Formats: sequence, structure tokens, C-alpha cells
Amino acid sequence: MARLFGTDGVRGIANQDLSCELAMKIGMAGAQVLTSEVHNPRILIGRDTRRSGDMLAAALMAGICSVGGDVIDVGVIPTPAMAYLVRLYEADAAVMVSASHNPMEYNGVKWFNEQGFKLSDALEDQIEALVKEPDFLRPIGEDVGHVINAKRARKEYEEFLISTATQRFDGLTVVLDCANGAASGIAAEVFTALGAHVISRADEPDGSNINDGCGSTHPERLQELVTESEADVGFAFDGDADRVIATDERGNIVDGDRILGICGKVMHGQGRLSGNTLVITVMSNIGLKQYLQETGISVAETAVGDRYVLERMLEGGFSLGGEQSGHVIFLDQNTTGDGILTAIQVMNILKASGKRMSSLAGEVPIYPQILVNVVLENGLKAQAMADEEVQEKTAEIAAKLEGRGRILVRASGTEPLIRIMLEGQDPDELEELAAQVARILRRKYNGKVKI
Repeated sequence: MARLFGTDGVRGIANQDLSCELAMKIGMAGAQVLTSEVHNPRILIGRDTRRSGDMLAAALMAGICSVGGDVIDVGVIPTPAMAYLVRLYEADAAVMVSASHNPMEYNGVKWFNEQGFKLSDALEDQIEALVKEPDFLRPIGEDVGHVINAKRARKEYEEFLISTATQRFDGLTVVLDCANGAASGIAAEVFTALGAHVISRADEPDGSNINDGCGSTHPERLQELVTESEADVGFAFDGDADRVIATDERGNIVDGDRILGICGKVMHGQGRLSGNTLVITVMSNIGLKQYLQETGISVAETAVGDRYVLERMLEGGFSLGGEQSGHVIFLDQNTTGDGILTAIQVMNILKASGKRMSSLAGEVPIYPQILVNVVLENGLKAQAMADEEVQEKTAEIAAKLEGRGRILVRASGTEPLIRIMLEGQDPDELEELAAQVARILRRKYNGKVKI
């Protein structure tokens, strides 16, 4: 059996890969592992807007209560709110039901410890062992857990977000794409409270439209709205609002790399960049790395996944890190990536500098980058990555691009995909080189290219 936990919790098609029975066992196992020293532990549960969220949250609640845990139900709320609220409420753990940017038929389970950090591989392995070979304590009578509704959770999270603004945003117009997800309503309320003129889209979730042609993975309409409304900036969140992609006033995409470059330079100048280091991943653009080095900022590089970024930040005592995809962690403010918080920090810089977003983003050079996704069954990913022909072709392309670009081939930790990424100066050349690797995967593993 494949490992239950991926790079961002447990994820799969709801009611198929991720069934109610499995969710209940995960609730039981997580409560027992994370709160083994606590009698009647208190565990927060939240979810995004997808239809299966209620079903899976109920199963998790049942599992937690069945082993003597009490549940604090915070309802529909962004994932980063869970990291904040578990500390605010002094709870023993938190669990979020979400599949982030994936389509609505997917769902997932993400655990946080009492400090608001995602779990280590070791703790996930302990939970997984209990799920596979259950050995649960079964209290009875008054020792069975119960559910408490946290009616002010959303408002308390909004108040926290507002507190991270260094000034009001009066005079700025911002377009928000909430992906019909957990940011819906919250983001608009926060930016309006801070004085911005807000134009909000994809903020009417119906359980089925989360990430459907909207949000950080589909920012096309956001780009159009920013230019049509002559807005100063636009922000697109993903389904659970732990990541954000921006656009400048011209409708050009400002990805996580450029956001990190913008924020890193300002924090460096203010003496707030701990260790004078920014933590990035192997997917970060080489243009960002060069820019940081020229700015006098050191770079620490990790594997792909915000959990690995966070681990490196904690190891080195660093305050800022993130991913090209828009996961940005301001460790002095929250313990996980937070899309709305990140957008507020960008707005702080816009307001304080008086510059246009295009000017700020333009300071961070970005090399052309080609990303080709090849769909493979999860069970074939490891075999494909170890394939001798794939490795030889990758090495051949790496040698060809040496000194002027690079290639990175990796298995996705959250989806049945092999990702082929190339950077360089000639997009046409990059596309042809990526196609060479993709052809091998199609021929040998029946892979299908996904744009």
C-alpha cells in the first residue's frame, strides 16, 4: 500500500480514495497520536467550500469524539486560519478538510499541532500506522468527546489579518479572485475594512464551483478585470487560501517568486529578514536567485512543498520563505502559508513606496520557464522517476543547458503527475526539450500531457 500522507496531508477523490471510513480512522489516529498525554484533548476542525467537506468533517469529528477528544468546529475557513486559531484557542491540534487548488471532486486532510505547524514525516507515519493497524482506546459514558461550535472564529481571524497591515489602503483599488473557496467574503471584508476599494469575483461558493475556472490556477479573468477596472493590483487565492498569485496594474502575472523578491528586499532593508536569508525551493526561478544575491540576500533551497520550506526556516531561524506557486510564509506572523496575509504585506509595500505594482515586480528578473505535466498513475511515478532512459535524457538536456538554463523532473506529491520544468533564454528550445522527456513517459508509461 502506498504512503497515505503526501507532501500536503492526505488527498484523493472524496468518497472514493478518501472515504468516510478512512476519514474517521484518520480522526481517531490523529487524536490519539497528537494528544497521547492529554485527557479529553481539544481539536479544531475546519473545511473549505467543496461539497464533500461537510461529510468528511463529520466523519473526522466522529472519529475524534470516539477516542475521547472534544471538537471545536470553526466551519468554513481558510487553512492558515487553523494555524492561527489553534494557538489562539490553546487547543491541542487542528485538522483542515481541503484539497487546496484541486478540482471539487478531490478533498484532503491536513493536520496541525498545537503550535500551528504542519506535522513532521515521523508523526504522519505514526498516524498512518494506527490507521492501517488500528489499536484505539474506546472510552464510554462521560469520557466520550463532544462538539463545540466556534461562532467567532471567522471574525477573530479577520481581526488578526487586519492587524498585520502597517497602514490603511485608502486610494488603492484591488481586485480579488476568491476561487469560490474559503477566502470568499473574508478577503473582501478585510480589504474593505482597511480602506481599499474592492472588486471581488468568484466569491459565491455553491459546493461545486471551487477552483472552477478561477483562483490562483486560473487567473485569466482576474487579469482582465484589473485592466478593465484600472485597478492598482489583483490577487487570486486558491481554494483554501493558503497561496496567492498577484497581477500588476497592466494585468501581468506576479507569481510567488516575484512576491518573495519584493517582500524579501523590503524586509532586508528594514532589518526584518532573519539571518539575511530567504528560503526558496528547487522550482524557484533562477532569475530570483540572481536578484537576491545581487541584493545581498542569501538563499536557502529546499525540496518542493511548503512543509519543507517551513522546516528549513525553523532550522535556520529564518523569517521569510515560500514557493513559486504562491505559498509564502511570514514566520513572524503565522506558521504556514497565508494568501490573504501575503496580499496585505504586498499592499503595505505598494502604499508605503508609492510605486506601481509593475515597477516593483519588474525589479525581479524572471527567466522564461516551461512546465509540462505528464499524467501517470500514482503507482507508476516512482518507477518512471527511476527509469534509466528518463534519467539519461534529463542528464543530456542538463548538459546542453549548463550555464544558461536548467531542467528539473520531479513527481508531484499531491497529484498523479510527473512535472517537467525547464528554464532558459529560448522558449522554443525549452518546449522541444520538455517534449523529448514527455515523449519517453508517454511511450513507456502511457502518460498523457496535461496543460
